[in-house]
Amino acid sequence: MALHIVFVEPEIPPNTGNIARTCAATDSVLHLVEPLGFHIDDRAVRRAGLDYWPYVKLQVHPDLESFMDEYRENRMFFATTKGGSLYTEVAYRDGDMLLFGRETRGLPRELLESHREQTIRIPMSENTRLRSLNLANSANIILFEALRQLGFPGLK
Repeated sequence: MALHIVFVEPEIPPNTGNIARTCAATDSVLHLVEPLGFHIDDRAVRRAGLDYWPYVKLQVHPDLESFMDEYRENRMFFATTKGGSLYTEVAYRDGDMLLFGRETRGLPRELLESHREQTIRIPMSENTRLRSLNLANSANIILFEALRQLGFPGLK
């Protein structure tokens, strides 16, 4: 199994490129929930010089509802600046899914409200709480905490 990073309606290509590279390097699965703010076809990927793209375990989902229906039995954590728990307070398990929302709006409010107990956050200064950290950076921070807790399985 593996950990899963889920970007819901990402808008900025470099964020997805950055986390795709991390997913390739950690054998994590990357899920992209449409609509996307960019193209990920072979031509676009080649033009961006993403030579690691063939190593990305990528799944693309047509919308959030389809994704949630397909993975409803999986354990999920929802990253948000308003999360109830710090990301370090979770005891991660193999197969966990870490969800992140759009760069400009985050995850849908109704999704967060219906999964309040699974919301997590990265601590930040009061001066910056109105904004969030970069999407790819946030995903990397949380993913590597989960990998650390699991003993970095399969990684050297």
